[in-house]
Amino acid sequence: MKTFICCVALLLFGPSFLANSLSNANESSITRNSLVVADTASNEEFIARGTEPFWSVTVSKRGIVYSSPDVQKQTFSYVAPLKAEARPADLVRVYRLKGKGNNILIIKKVDACSDGMSDQEYPYSAIFILKNKILEGCAEKK
Repeated sequence: MKTFICCVALLLFGPSFLANSLSNANESSITRNSLVVADTASNEEFIARGTEPFWSVTVSKRGIVYSSPDVQKQTFSYVAPLKAEARPADLVRVYRLKGKGNNILIIKKVDACSDGMSDQEYPYSAIFILKNKILEGCAEKK
């Protein structure tokens, strides 16, 4: 009789215990994934720069700032980057900047990028499109 009651209890309550365990495991996984996403998002600070002409773009949560000796500094609101589908988040970032014109910053992870003026090598290449001007250079995390 005790064996029968134990079997009935397992049949009745077993699935709910299993479902609860799976639910807790999924929540734990989601929490871990959220932390990874949040950590990745907080590391979105870059500086991209180029030579001839000299220019730089600083990316942070406070904004995206373009500067050059020839032009007045331009500040764009921060936008979350688009990422390449089915590729690591750190491989390519595309920032579609709001404002007049087609303003885009593309940062791509590469083996090495040289600015052509120094011996320093950067881990990212950068292309900055500001209206009809295309600037090419290198980038690094801040």
